[in-house]
Amino acid sequence: MHFASIKNFDVANGLGVRVSLFVSGCNHHCEGCFNPEAWDFNYGQEFSEKEIDKIIEMLKPDYIKGLTLLGGEPLELVNQQGILPLVKKVKDVYPSKSIWCYSGFTFEQIKQMIEKFEITKELVKYIDVLVDGKFVLSKKDLSLKFRGSSNQRVIDFKESLKREEVVLLDI
Repeated sequence: MHFASIKNFDVANGLGVRVSLFVSGCNHHCEGCFNPEAWDFNYGQEFSEKEIDKIIEMLKPDYIKGLTLLGGEPLELVNQQGILPLVKKVKDVYPSKSIWCYSGFTFEQIKQMIEKFEITKELVKYIDVLVDGKFVLSKKDLSLKFRGSSNQRVIDFKESLKREEVVLLDI
């Protein structure tokens, strides 16, 4: 897996001050995407144990509320392989910090991926909040919290998986 950037002190992509990992590679190619260079799976640098250690260190301060995964598309299968060791370590070292994931896939599509791919089934155990759905330029709304277009949802992912229906996060 490659990544475009790692941002410390991100306040735009989830509740509180966060560390954000922008992965490379996305097949959605949403019109008006804010990060089209990250569509290329080889864009940026290769993600390794060095970056995992860097993120763990960046998450250390108490005021950092958690990790946000975006991109690109974190839930592309090739990216899941790179992200899984990261989220496991984050939850092992900082069990109370939240993990947010921005995905162009919908909750319903991810449920199908869980049934089809063992890695997806494992990965979703570590995600607390899912912002789902492709960015739709005609539904762009700058007044929305933590999402770019009105079709996207901010989902309490763990509760939604438990209930097997979308439970929106109260923000």
